[in-house]
Amino acid sequence: MKKVMVFGTFDGLHQGHLDFFRQAREYGDFLVAVIARDINVKKLKKHSAQKSELQRLQDLKDCKLVDQALLGYENQPYEIIEDVKPDVICLGYDQRHFADNLEAFLKGKQFDIKVVRLKPYRPEKFHSSIVNKK
Repeated sequence: MKKVMVFGTFDGLHQGHLDFFRQAREYGDFLVAVIARDINVKKLKKHSAQKSELQRLQDLKDCKLVDQALLGYENQPYEIIEDVKPDVICLGYDQRHFADNLEAFLKGKQFDIKVVRLKPYRPEKFHSSIVNKK
């Protein structure tokens, strides 16, 4: 089984997220989505998510495109990679915070995990910053 891992806030699932999951699934046959913790969302985005981490977790558990949904760790966001041991990590086209040190972390741990940057899906319409303003 080839495991694919994605990360995000996933604050109100929209068509952009669903396309992101569909693209990620092309790289394996088991998709694990890791949800950013409330405390980390506030630190990185300078505002709270509209939904709590538990609500966002439930939304992903209900999503048919995701095989497993997990909460990330509060203090060490990369630690969950060691737990899940994915074969591929897919990043969103605009994902920067998590991606900044990812390659160095993987190299330091000597993990042979492929990292793929996925394509945007109508970002002028389906970006969380736009969708969540409505």
